[in-house]
Amino acid sequence: MLLRRSFLIALVFLLALSLLPCHVHSIDPYKVLGIDRKASQRDIQKAFHKLSLQYHPDKNKDKSAQAKFSEINNAYEILSDEEKRKNYDLYGDEKGGPIFSDMNYGGPQGGSAHFTYGGHDFGQSSWHTMGKNRDSETYSYSSGKPGGSSRSYSFDFGSSGFAGDLFSNIFDAFLNKRSFSSFSSSNGPSSESQTIQNIPSVNRKVFKSKISDQGLTWLLLFYMPNMRGLQMIQSILQEVVGSLKGALKVGSVNCKTEQKFCKELGVWPSTMPRIFVYSYRSSEEGSLVEYSGDLDSRQLRKFCQDQLPRFSKRVDLSAFDFSPKKGKNMPQVVLLSTKKETPVIWRTLCGLYRKQLIFYDAEIHDVSNPVMKGLKVDSLPAIVGILPTGEKHILSAGMVVNDLESGIKEISELLEKFEKKYKKASKETARESTCDSDDERVPLLTKENVRGLCGEKTSVCIIGVFRKPRTKEKLQAILSSVSQKRMMRRQDSTKDMVVSYSLLDASKQPSFLYSFDMSGFKSSDGLLVSYKPRKERYAVYSGDLNFENVEDFVGLVLSGDVQFKKILREAELK
Repeated sequence: MLLRRSFLIALVFLLALSLLPCHVHSIDPYKVLGIDRKASQRDIQKAFHKLSLQYHPDKNKDKSAQAKFSEINNAYEILSDEEKRKNYDLYGDEKGGPIFSDMNYGGPQGGSAHFTYGGHDFGQSSWHTMGKNRDSETYSYSSGKPGGSSRSYSFDFGSSGFAGDLFSNIFDAFLNKRSFSSFSSSNGPSSESQTIQNIPSVNRKVFKSKISDQGLTWLLLFYMPNMRGLQMIQSILQEVVGSLKGALKVGSVNCKTEQKFCKELGVWPSTMPRIFVYSYRSSEEGSLVEYSGDLDSRQLRKFCQDQLPRFSKRVDLSAFDFSPKKGKNMPQVVLLSTKKETPVIWRTLCGLYRKQLIFYDAEIHDVSNPVMKGLKVDSLPAIVGILPTGEKHILSAGMVVNDLESGIKEISELLEKFEKKYKKASKETARESTCDSDDERVPLLTKENVRGLCGEKTSVCIIGVFRKPRTKEKLQAILSSVSQKRMMRRQDSTKDMVVSYSLLDASKQPSFLYSFDMSGFKSSDGLLVSYKPRKERYAVYSGDLNFENVEDFVGLVLSGDVQFKKILREAELK
């Protein structure tokens, strides 16, 4: 029995010696991560993430991968902490003391080692009696240096069995409980408190003011400080957000300090950290969607990209109606690009401006397409806005952006300018669109509505031509009154005639007037053109514009007492 115990003591002592940290910190963390001493925190994170994936025990089955993985974690722990890194750079040790690369027992400058078994303490090259408890066979080992930290490992050879507990404790001590494999395979907490250092902290107030219903997608980590793998998760999250900068933001919630908030959201991390995306994919309100895939930056990035807003409607450009949509008093913008799917930048913008603009996008490759020519777009990608009058406004064509973040900023400025232009045009259109709550006023003749107002189904078009705003207002009032009066006293001879009233801005549409006369009536600010589309004939009144004169002219036109001339060519609007 005594021989067996002596053998066990010797065995444990040898195993304990193998765990001595004499060379742990002599390994240069910069060399471990393969980076320069002037490396930035971003470089450190990239190197750590790359190596940790390469040597992760779940992916690398090599026997040396576990040890290498532990080295990588230790190196990252030192270099990711500013104070530890500074200490290492100054003293060669993250705790602020010099490196002890050689083992020195009992010396005044060396470390000290203690090994106890069953009440016996073996230290300073001597054995000391600590008691004689034989009911439990417990071996403990501690090492340290004067004024520094110490490490203690214990080995219990009691009821749970020699081999299982011995090697379990040895490997737990060796890995120092910081490896991501421990996090991924264990439900228990870490023995060390870990914090999220480089990801902004989020609480209830921040969530409500900056995240909830703000239109931007967020990647959120919910954790407890003592959970495993936080450093690796932090690195992965930062890499994902860096690749989608501008489209995605990141935040972390410490559920130990924000217990009530985490429970209200239903995201409590009971055994391990949880990752959520605040997504607008399924609704305008936004909701938390949990990520349950592998902790791989590419997979997480794909998941985040899939959760970006989808408020832009994909359309077929050849069949798309560019006229203003009834009942939707919001600016409409269309992205024309060669992309098969809605680009990330457009999905981000449609989330940010979902309550201000209506978004569409279309795939187009040929700028010689008739639709593109009609829009006067000669390069891609292009953004076209639709004004209340139906007029198309090119916000951008052939835009080149340096990166996602700057591109979002540039296009945001264009969208905001167009929104202001739309509101201004909308106010002008509102003044012209209604005479009262029931009757429409005289519309402005445009390319989009010319067929409806002066098409083949129309008998006579009465067009008020102006060049100055004051003349426009005058004609608007006169033609509105005349049209209402003529409708109330329509005679049998004219009841089957389709008569339309409209206004034409001669300064913007001179070619329309040249279709009637070579002069284009350049000398006239205000006049009336009576146009018969079916017969391609016209008549002009250029006298004094007042209600009586205009009504008399319209009456003569409808009764057939005005002489009409043949138009020079088909009247078109541009």
